[in-house]
Amino acid sequence: MRVVETEQICKVTGADSINRTDRFAIHGTDLGILWDGGDGRVFVLFGDTFGEGWGGDGGGPNSADWRNNVLAFSTSTDLAAGLTFDGVVTRPDGTAAQVIPRDGRRDEVTVIPNSGLAVDGLQVVHYMSVRQWGPPGKWTTNYSGLAVSDDGGVTWAKPWSARWINRAERDDPFQMCALAREGDHVYLFGTTNGRHGDAYLARTAIPHLLDASSYEYFDGRGWTRDEFAAAPVIPGPVGELSVAYDVHLGQWLAMHLDDPGGAILLRSADRLTGPWSPGQVAVPGHRYPGLYGGYLHPWALDGPDVYYLMSQWGPYNVFLMRSTLEQ
Repeated sequence: MRVVETEQICKVTGADSINRTDRFAIHGTDLGILWDGGDGRVFVLFGDTFGEGWGGDGGGPNSADWRNNVLAFSTSTDLAAGLTFDGVVTRPDGTAAQVIPRDGRRDEVTVIPNSGLAVDGLQVVHYMSVRQWGPPGKWTTNYSGLAVSDDGGVTWAKPWSARWINRAERDDPFQMCALAREGDHVYLFGTTNGRHGDAYLARTAIPHLLDASSYEYFDGRGWTRDEFAAAPVIPGPVGELSVAYDVHLGQWLAMHLDDPGGAILLRSADRLTGPWSPGQVAVPGHRYPGLYGGYLHPWALDGPDVYYLMSQWGPYNVFLMRSTLEQ
């Protein structure tokens, strides 16, 4: 697999975007995690979001109508013309609501989504409870977990059974995870908190998705119950990982941030366990300063072009990108 060319299609969020998201009180936001909801819609879940009075970059807690996450929906099929929203999960006034709740604990700064998947009529999101932001690219988490919705993404529960606690050493390898499904199993590609770790692999049978104790971890040869015995499957630094199967290439794709390399990379593999190809630069940071993210669109995996959402820190908004691939 080779990345032939990359171009920006449109700005997806912000007052001057194709969606004019200021009408939803979304003036600044990031991430834009994409998954097929199984109901004719693509779900688009954003991270820390700010409304009127937002002051630029990532804003700050408790300022400018801050919400930890907001959820939009799209049925766009002609992505060459842009990614448009049909609506958002709303508050009573019609603006975007926070969907995945905080715990209310003093040591929780925010709740950030990492990946999403529809499974047997349920919407499932992997999220992380952020304990403290650190220097760029570094932070600590309390735990990560799976949130679940059975009403189309309007309300979300965070079951205790589906959590990976970050121990005192802050080295749990499944704190920032990408979800994938193959056959009767759901897989988690995980990293430690922050953007600089390797990626590891876990799996469970679909009926046990919300039971963290049921997961087994790939140790390089087979599967074990010990998450700390997991072996790296993608070498770091791995940040904001997105994994999907590309039917055109007949391979799995993994897109992620290389920080501090300053680029969004794309890798491929025949199997989820690897070996994964070296990272090809999909988006160079010198063209898009402050870039991060890189979340593959699930409806654009059947041709030479892949579409995905990229964030930039300076605008603190989200952009639709397209890369052309060849084998």
